[in-house]
Amino acid sequence: MKEVKFLGKHKRTMDMLVMLAMFTCTNVCLGISDIKGESVSRDDKKTIDQIKKSAEQGNAQAQYNLGVMYYEGKGVKQDYKEAFNWYKKSAEQGVAQAQYNLGVMYYKGEGVKQDYKEAINWYKKSAEQGDAQAQYKLGRMYHEGKGVKQDYKEAFNWVKKSAEQGNADAQFGLGVMYGYGYGVKQDYKEAFGWFKKAAEQGHSAAKTALTKIPESK
Repeated sequence: MKEVKFLGKHKRTMDMLVMLAMFTCTNVCLGISDIKGESVSRDDKKTIDQIKKSAEQGNAQAQYNLGVMYYEGKGVKQDYKEAFNWYKKSAEQGVAQAQYNLGVMYYKGEGVKQDYKEAINWYKKSAEQGDAQAQYKLGRMYHEGKGVKQDYKEAFNWVKKSAEQGNADAQFGLGVMYGYGYGVKQDYKEAFGWFKKAAEQGHSAAKTALTKIPESK
């Protein structure tokens, strides 16, 4: 079977993309719709008090929301340790986004001592519930061997799950994995296809890949 030419003279371009964006580092996805902006009006304070009261009573979603508030410093003084504590309470009750954010804080060492193994633990809990960003981050850690033995196949499996949910970073990463054969049989046509999906969502590195690398037929 004739080999499809994909890299060849474009290998330097691919190497550059891998160095700059192989598993593009994205910011933590944190957000809350209840409180916006830095200023807090009297009504907003009532909302904050209600969230705190609900969180203290054990409401998992309120605990997550309070964690966001402390992380971002919205309505309260920014405090990563408090954010970590409230995320942990929520995560232990099974809130996938809280589990993901807890993983990020362990990964970065925000509000807690940096611990890649714990980051893996919480990313995995969230990923198993279907959180696309957690799946992507978990795949990255398996690829890089951070907090876990390096395993390209496991990395591929988690990145693919995320990519199939529409995560643009994961789609680009999957394209790179197919292009180089990381954890999967090298398949340049698949690589191009995933670059294209990511590019259609505005992913800049994927757009660059499509301008430098010819489509496989």
